[in-house]
Amino acid sequence: MRTTIQGAEISAPICIAPTGFHRLAWPDGEMSTARAAQAASICYIASTYASCSLEDIVAAAPRGLRWFQLYVHPNRQINKQMIQKVESLGFKALVITVDVPKVGNRRNDITNQVDLMKKLLLKDLGSPEMGNVMPYFQMSPIDPSICWEDLSWFQSMTRLPIILKGILTKEDAELAVKHNVHGIIVSNHGGRQLDEVPASIDALTEVVAAVKGKVEVYLDGGIRTGNDVLKALALGAKCVFVGRPILWGLAYKGEHGVKEVLDILKNEFHTSMTLTGCRSVAEINQDLIRFSRL
Repeated sequence: MRTTIQGAEISAPICIAPTGFHRLAWPDGEMSTARAAQAASICYIASTYASCSLEDIVAAAPRGLRWFQLYVHPNRQINKQMIQKVESLGFKALVITVDVPKVGNRRNDITNQVDLMKKLLLKDLGSPEMGNVMPYFQMSPIDPSICWEDLSWFQSMTRLPIILKGILTKEDAELAVKHNVHGIIVSNHGGRQLDEVPASIDALTEVVAAVKGKVEVYLDGGIRTGNDVLKALALGAKCVFVGRPILWGLAYKGEHGVKEVLDILKNEFHTSMTLTGCRSVAEINQDLIRFSRL
């Protein structure tokens, strides 16, 4: 099941997607998630909206493979500060989310009167001048004007590979390659942005065909079983990233719950590989979909 992403080896093509506020699920929050990822030898993408400091996440899992997900802030100095910080802390890639020029209409949050903006703090979005922790609602605006030309500025800020999260079309995939990104995460943001948008796996083939092998393509969203992982890889994904099931495991039993979720997915994926005759992930291809009628 071993493979590589951006040149780093992982034990299986099943990694952890960026989700925010893990302390809502478990007291140690992202520290528990990072420890589980390190134990499983997979990649964990830490979110801009982490409820633990990046220093605490790194200290909890110093040998883990970590990427950082960035929501682009209107203040360029804050973006620069964050990028330099994650690079100095040993994060290995910068994942820029590009599908949130504004937050979607999330009816469940409205119905349940969930307003995190008034209650939670982001420990890594303090004032550049004061270094203090600022309330979520003061420090969380996302720049709605970010465009393709801005990527050159980010590339000038860091040597980290830049990966775009939220690509769903051939046209955007081609533009991503043209602007020299290192990877694409095909994602519909867990279906939480634009209602009735295509499922990530329905957009995957189009994106894979468009990049022509020039960059790695990953899938985020809808992964619930090992068969789902096999399907994604057969359709061209290098790796999948899992969101909600990780939070369910975290809420159930912290680090050990996350580990159980990862173990379930790994074991199911191993079974799916075995029953389709794949001795390695390199042998997984689109012919498997027709062969196995998954």
